[in-house]
Amino acid sequence: MGTLSIVTSTESKSHCQPSHQIFRLTNYILLGASSSCIFLTLSLRLIPSLYGGLFILLHVLTIAGVVPGCTDTATLAGSNNCYAIHMVATVLTAIFQGSSAVLIFTKSYDFLRELKSYVREENGVAILKLIGGLSILIFFLQWVVLIVAFVLRYNAFVEGNNGSNSKQNETLKGCPGPIQV
Repeated sequence: MGTLSIVTSTESKSHCQPSHQIFRLTNYILLGASSSCIFLTLSLRLIPSLYGGLFILLHVLTIAGVVPGCTDTATLAGSNNCYAIHMVATVLTAIFQGSSAVLIFTKSYDFLRELKSYVREENGVAILKLIGGLSILIFFLQWVVLIVAFVLRYNAFVEGNNGSNSKQNETLKGCPGPIQV
């Protein structure tokens, strides 16, 4: 019979930079928080409202900005276009997430009336406070993602040696890739 052997990949993980791991972990947390905000917003039954649709669109745009960071950090660190698009999208969604969180916490009842929710006011405000807390988390994590993306880009530039990313590609070979089903 065959034998079962366990192969540890400590050798391949030692080459992966901690900034890549932080970047991916933060993006995964952002993905979970944004999708949670969508489900909480849908629980307020806001679909007929224009502001409710825009609020959901904000979280969808946040998810769209996070997905490239979850899939391939090498492309983001090496490509000028991907990096610029990611930075602009992250800054804009962070600003809107922060402003919506401030609006939620300062004028919860007015904001709920403007959203035209069909949920009782007390329950709606409680759900809005949860969404506001997640929006604050998203706001701060997006700034962490921006800082780490800058560090990754700087490392790719330093290791690139005049546009050649051979060292970066060697470094990223040992990094764990996206989860595939």
